[in-house]
Amino acid sequence: MPAYAKGGKVVCFFQGAQKFGTRYATLGFSDQATLDEGRMWPTAFALKELAAADEARIRELLQRAVR
Repeated sequence: MPAYAKGGKVVCFFQGAQKFGTRYATLGFSDQATLDEGRMWPTAFALKELAAADEARIRELLQRAVR
């Protein structure tokens, strides 16, 4: 499964639904991504379909994760 790393550490990963026999694909972030937002924030997202707004949100999260 694809993953993105920064400084040799994974910051983002993707798990396809078909590969794992699940209802949805998963886009996840490790603690190395430092996407902290207050005291609680999501570290993984379920993806059933991808609309333009979803792609924009993913792009923004990836840019923050690799800074």
